[in-house]
Amino acid sequence: QIDKYLYAMRLSDETLIDVMARFRREMKNGLSRDFNPTATVKMLPTFVRSIPDGSEKGDFIALDLGGSYFRILRVKVSHEKKQTVQMESEIYNTPEDIMHGSGTRLFDHVAECLGDFMEKQQIKDKKLPVGFTFSFPCRQSKLDEGILITWTKRFKASGVEGADVVRLLNRAIKKRGDYDADIMAVVNDTVGTMMTCGFDDQRCEVGLIIGTGTNACYMEDMRHIDLVEGDEGRMCINTEWGAFGDDGSLEDIRTEFDREIDRGSLNPGKQLFEKMVSGLYMGELVRLILVKMAKEGLLFEGRITPELLTKGKFETKHVSAIEKSKEGLNKAKEILTRLGVEPSHEDCIAVQHVCTIVSFRSANLVASTLGAILNQLRDNKGVGRLRTTVGVDGSLYKMHPQYARRLHKTTRRLVPDSEVRFLLSESGSGKGAAMVTAVAYRLSEQHRLIDETLAEFKLTHEQLLQVKKRMRAEMEAGLKKKTHETAKVKMLPTFVRNTPDGTENGDFLALDLGGTNFRVLLTKIRSGKRRTVEMHNKIYAIPVEVMQGTGEELFDHIVTCISDFLDYMGIKGARLPLGFTFSFPCKQTSLDAGILLNWTKGFKATDCEGEDVVYLLREGIKRREEFDLDVVAVVNDTVGTMMTCAYEDPNCEIGLIVGTGSNACYMEEMRNIEMVDGEQGRMCVNTEWGAFGDNGCLDDIRTIYDKAVDDYSLNAGKQRYEKMISGMYLGEIVRNILIDFTKRGFLFRGQISETLKTRHIFETKFLSQIERDSWRVLLSSPEITLVSVRGCTFVEGLFATSSEFLSSAEMPGASLQDVSIQLLHSVGAAGPPSPTAIVSFCSFSRIMHQTVKDLAPNCDVTFLLSEDGSGKGAALITAVGCRLRDAEQ
Repeated sequence: QIDKYLYAMRLSDETLIDVMARFRREMKNGLSRDFNPTATVKMLPTFVRSIPDGSEKGDFIALDLGGSYFRILRVKVSHEKKQTVQMESEIYNTPEDIMHGSGTRLFDHVAECLGDFMEKQQIKDKKLPVGFTFSFPCRQSKLDEGILITWTKRFKASGVEGADVVRLLNRAIKKRGDYDADIMAVVNDTVGTMMTCGFDDQRCEVGLIIGTGTNACYMEDMRHIDLVEGDEGRMCINTEWGAFGDDGSLEDIRTEFDREIDRGSLNPGKQLFEKMVSGLYMGELVRLILVKMAKEGLLFEGRITPELLTKGKFETKHVSAIEKSKEGLNKAKEILTRLGVEPSHEDCIAVQHVCTIVSFRSANLVASTLGAILNQLRDNKGVGRLRTTVGVDGSLYKMHPQYARRLHKTTRRLVPDSEVRFLLSESGSGKGAAMVTAVAYRLSEQHRLIDETLAEFKLTHEQLLQVKKRMRAEMEAGLKKKTHETAKVKMLPTFVRNTPDGTENGDFLALDLGGTNFRVLLTKIRSGKRRTVEMHNKIYAIPVEVMQGTGEELFDHIVTCISDFLDYMGIKGARLPLGFTFSFPCKQTSLDAGILLNWTKGFKATDCEGEDVVYLLREGIKRREEFDLDVVAVVNDTVGTMMTCAYEDPNCEIGLIVGTGSNACYMEEMRNIEMVDGEQGRMCVNTEWGAFGDNGCLDDIRTIYDKAVDDYSLNAGKQRYEKMISGMYLGEIVRNILIDFTKRGFLFRGQISETLKTRHIFETKFLSQIERDSWRVLLSSPEITLVSVRGCTFVEGLFATSSEFLSSAEMPGASLQDVSIQLLHSVGAAGPPSPTAIVSFCSFSRIMHQTVKDLAPNCDVTFLLSEDGSGKGAALITAVGCRLRDAEQ
């Protein structure tokens, strides 16, 4: 008879699965920027991004306000042999008149209780980190702010809704003036529960409260949270699921008793789901059912007493007592007798059944909404079966004898592909607030130490001006005959005296050697009204064993590649002019002779340093005995880069490369180049600035990470500047920083993986990918961005020096007008020269251009990106060389 009477409260699995789907839709709406304003389930970001990792330690205060009792805890987390937590707490009453009075009175009361607690603990003189569990719906934009959306659970203090509760509490504390507190985090009790359980089980990623009220939180992927910037990592979302159904989406399963409960509540029309399931309303729901059944003669022989008609007389604790398996019926008789209804044995059985139906419905509905969260977690992880832990707290879950078992059973039935562990929070959400604070404190300490460590990468304007001044001195030393031999920045004459003038014409071969890939090109240059450059090229790999074998093996390999290309193009019989882009420091004695000074970029081929690379190439061609070539020019890739651009823009007179390596060249006045006879005209000077600092002049700004990278490189002590800024080494600098930070416990829980220990495993291309993708979690910001930004500000400092040096040489006292700078960015291992490596750092180009303006204010600079690489430049130099040679003849 009762089953029939309460049929609407007995929900089938089909209905529960439907409720689960509805709640999943509500979650999606709450997470969406477009739908959140009208969503009933608010899905509030909490700015809690991490559960405890076991390394937290310190002394913390936790406040826990969420009901008629207010708890304050002192939580000491220590690390001796293992992480231990000591807690001392006091419970303070929150009188009804304060709950319903003004917000000022409420927070004055909280501040007074906190002062009393600190007095008892003898810590009034300390400023301890405080975590504030505030168990009401709040909107947060940071961890230490909570804007109250609406009061729930009988609270109605005026002037608080729409205000920041942290600011209100701080104001109350400041007004007292007898102690200070550092409120680092405001958290919902649900989040506190998850964090408490997360301390014991790091799989815990859901917090659930079923007590006076009900709510849940879980760790959501940032990519789904429209309300917070960033796509990487996770953040805890406070669902505020008590409001589920406020838009009418649960009307088909709400009963007349639910509607009566709502009409008599402090907040009609709000928190409808909470009113169907939570402890604040469960006893009252049962009382309303008993009154109606009695009125209809189905209970107590129709007797209705004033006690039974009194709101709040039948409490949820009575429901729990009546449902106990052995003494339940006796408890029912005892409770009903106090209500004056003189129950029969049959009445007691009937009342027990009513209690079971009401509490079972609650457990079933909570299982449905929890099931939606579990499905979301499973989908986020992309796994077939989810393994997770749900941290649970709340008086109904703890005190009701059957509730937990029913909830677990229904949840597992609704989401069979999830393996769920339910972990009871023994210490309440107060400890969780302390743990959130401990995590926040750990992260803020780590950030402070990280910022301190990485401060060395943040070069000031004054430091960059110093770098610029030193580079100027090094350039002058390299150009002078007397100091050239000892100079580290070699300022090598290239014997390139002209940029293209547009009359170049013919077919030219170009070789481009400067990394693990080697390129052979056929360039067809046509002059006239419509100038055109047609290029055909083929890329060949250079194995490491050839890079580091003998010189003969290296040049034989190069000639083999040329032979293959000539066959491929069908031009083996022609004796074409050839330009050789050779991207290593060379001392040139003429346009077609270059003495290799030293290998860089991982090359180590023997019997080459001190030799003319054009001679080595010609000897290789002779040994092959298949074809002959007219080697007209050997050029550095930087010079080739400048020439490529000068063909498009005659103003181009500086070439800059920031790729696998880094270098710059520019057109210098002959009168300043003491290493070459003659004072008329100009000549391109290859600075070879990668060696800047090899004499120790940059030691004050080199970091321990730069030194570590240098110590383990193939050419320790050489190319120090290049190792601070170029693509070959940036990833390795970051890897060294990551290892150091991991050793210090800032990252990866202090565990250094074997892979991370591998040199060069962290490639420079990862930096550009990470920066482009808005950085990943904690790492994103400082470690990588600062390393790359330092790289480009360094380049700017030296580039500004080159610009001003050129300016003063050409037009003393005047600003340099319309200098067009050619830039090429490439990473050797990425195949042909490509503008996608370091330039793809979101900030690199922008910061570089801006800082050049700051450091060389008298230079009007245009940056022009090379689209075709330095190989085309070698062909153009060859074309210019042939034009001048023909003119001389």
